[in-house]
Amino acid sequence: MKEYIDIYHEHKEKVEAFIEDTFHNNIGYASGMEADHYKKLFKTFRSLELVYVVDSQTKLQISPNIFPNKIDEEAKGADRHYLINRLSIKENDFAFTAPYKSTPTQNLCITVSKKEGNKIIFMDFNLSRLIERLGFIEKHVMFSRFQEIFYLFVGFFMMAIAFVAILYAGINFFQSIFSLDLSIQTIFKPIIAATLGLAIFDLAKTVLEQEVFYKSYIKDEKGEVKVLTKFLFTILIALAIETLMVVFKIAMKENPDMINALYLMSGISFVVLSLSVFIYLANKKE
Repeated sequence: MKEYIDIYHEHKEKVEAFIEDTFHNNIGYASGMEADHYKKLFKTFRSLELVYVVDSQTKLQISPNIFPNKIDEEAKGADRHYLINRLSIKENDFAFTAPYKSTPTQNLCITVSKKEGNKIIFMDFNLSRLIERLGFIEKHVMFSRFQEIFYLFVGFFMMAIAFVAILYAGINFFQSIFSLDLSIQTIFKPIIAATLGLAIFDLAKTVLEQEVFYKSYIKDEKGEVKVLTKFLFTILIALAIETLMVVFKIAMKENPDMINALYLMSGISFVVLSLSVFIYLANKKE
């Protein structure tokens, strides 16, 4: 779903203009629609999911939550100070929020507010339906659902692998302690396994957050760079520990092949150099 955020930000001005122009040309003044529960609004905007009204003076919700096919009276009287204080109302009395996950509908949406006298009308638009309606995407519902389920399965599967790796590290370490079989390998081997487990878990967490659960919908162009950099740093630490272990083995005459340590050191040096160039180019682009 992250692509919906990208598409919205790319066409943000067109989306806002579409809503404003459609509202002015077809609705005009929405406050007079309270009696029929804003049916014309829902008929005009097929992507509209929720409508409610807030008093601009008291900042309390003075209407129920009105959905296309139901009405929720429980939300009436709710304090909306936090919402109104963050509004940046334009000269034409409209205000738009950034994309976020709606609590009532659990869908990705944007909220559009329209100030009319002492009332502010809030309208939640389903973002995927909205940009699909404007022709910015061609959505296949079944494939999108399959993609989400696949990411969910892969994400939790990687988390399970991460837990197994960390559990293996702990069991291996304590078995060595209880059996008094202490060595350099006994110390470093669990550290490597735990480090790899941490890297896998972090990658799985990122996949689930971005593709399934959407912890944040704020556009962040540096997100991919941060994830890749953090993952490579973790792998680099594991490789450095492995190299250090090989060096200790050679020092204790357990492994006469000094060339193996040289290969590992060369590989780590190349990864460090590549990562440094990548970070430099990413920062330069910003």
